[in-house]
Amino acid sequence: MAKLTRDPVAPARRSDAAMKKVANRTLDDGSPVHSFQTLMRELQTIGRNTCRTSKGAQDAPTFDLITIPTQKQKHALELIGLIKL
Repeated sequence: MAKLTRDPVAPARRSDAAMKKVANRTLDDGSPVHSFQTLMRELQTIGRNTCRTSKGAQDAPTFDLITIPTQKQKHALELIGLIKL
């Protein structure tokens, strides 16, 4: 019903919960909010190292080791996985 009466070109209004996050700069769980830039910096610390055994030949097979993401990184990656294209 509200969809029929609202102005389609009016700017969106933030919810009270969103305004609280802006004012406190924290999420509901008390952790700090991230901007896109700070979230990208956080995710950039995940590393992939290509390794081979120390006694292996130059053409020996390699394997990748990925650093263990933090809880915040895991959560961000889970949310990214929910995006439907």
